[in-house]
Amino acid sequence: MKRVVIIGGGIAGLAAAHRLHEGNSSGKHQVEVTLLEASSRLGGIVQTEVREGFLLERGPDSFISEKPAALDLARRLGLESCLIETNPDQRRSFVVRGGQLHPVPEGFQLLAPSKVLPFIRSDIFTWAGKARMALDLVLPRREANGQTDESLASFVRRRLGREALERMAQPMVAGIYTADPEQLSLRATLPRFLEMEAADRSLILGMLKRGRKQSEALRRGTSGARYSLFLSFDRGMQVLTDRLAATLPANTGRLNSPALSLSFDRPAGTWCIKLTNSERILADSVCVAVPAHVAANLLKETDQPLAEELGAIPFESTATINLAYKRTAIDHPLNGFGFVVPFVEKRSMIACTFSSVKFGGRAPEGCVLLRAFVGGALQPEMFELADDELLRRVQHDLVDLLRVNGPPMFAEITRWWHSMPQYHLGHLDRVERINTRVAELPGLALAGNSYTGPGIPDCVRSGEAAAETLVKQL
Repeated sequence: MKRVVIIGGGIAGLAAAHRLHEGNSSGKHQVEVTLLEASSRLGGIVQTEVREGFLLERGPDSFISEKPAALDLARRLGLESCLIETNPDQRRSFVVRGGQLHPVPEGFQLLAPSKVLPFIRSDIFTWAGKARMALDLVLPRREANGQTDESLASFVRRRLGREALERMAQPMVAGIYTADPEQLSLRATLPRFLEMEAADRSLILGMLKRGRKQSEALRRGTSGARYSLFLSFDRGMQVLTDRLAATLPANTGRLNSPALSLSFDRPAGTWCIKLTNSERILADSVCVAVPAHVAANLLKETDQPLAEELGAIPFESTATINLAYKRTAIDHPLNGFGFVVPFVEKRSMIACTFSSVKFGGRAPEGCVLLRAFVGGALQPEMFELADDELLRRVQHDLVDLLRVNGPPMFAEITRWWHSMPQYHLGHLDRVERINTRVAELPGLALAGNSYTGPGIPDCVRSGEAAAETLVKQL
């Protein structure tokens, strides 16, 4: 029986292991799977904790239904009955301007509006800013002049102006990628806006057209289950990783087993995984499902150019702060899912989610759970602060923005070092070079959030694709 070793027990590694197990169970193939995890638990950054009746998410709190991989996996695992949607009565978010929370205009999607009147009435932009954004209606599309990549900042300034970048695009995208918009590759992150410019010339015209199509589709109605954009599980995101781990055969996962290096015996066609305890494991195939900078260290003895490309993908660190309050301690109505904070506001946070409003079952009756996010590419100094000072600054901002009039019942800080890959200009070209090098090493596949998407569905898709690739090679 062929042996596949998966390095990394996060969501991507677990998805790869599960896909291989599915193939074994269906008779499509028979492989022996070993999953190596450096820490004492499986699941990676997906971590859910229950404390004093609050359900705390230390990592991601949801996944998007637009990308089907995670939803399809949940169904195959028998978890569809555990899925929950966002609160249908509060599906809006806010942007901070001048110390006040202003609702994102209805129909506004990251960069541009799909509805005119809500945008015109919004207080997020000045009239001068709105007038500059309206120029998008008459500006020509950029001609393909040999420039193959463009930063988010350059694109938004060119089409919609500086205010649109500073007041909406930057904070919205920071909530997803924790990135510097001057460095962020639009082609690698939001290619649909480039495609919209090419097809419709104007982003606003393109958004209005798509908004009309969506409204028409809703009027016609659709059959089957309807889901909101964001989904979670009734007892938190760890439901998914726990079920994945539980479906694997006994002894598949090995905890506290960090890999040190990989070497490839080309004549024999086998891989040798050396662990930090000097143990060596031989395998026919290896799926490396760890961050690119970790993969670079593992592969530097096997393929130095590949390791250099992997190591060149930058990462940023972020912290998640769960804060539990009595509802009476917050004067703001909390009539939405949370807010994002433009960098120009000079606050301590990237964003804050009203967790107990966004999803049910997150806080006891009469209480509220908030999740604040700090750090990232634009505010790395915040991540470096000691816990006490970090918490003090976050609470100070919450007092200003949400009119908090009392201390939290408790607060928990979770730090994620070098956890967020940065898809800088040229990222897709780098990924292509990485894939070319990997293709020259039979029995090797990469998975995780470093390459083609940072979200849960992206990680699931990458893990499953890696498993399928290895099986075909075997």
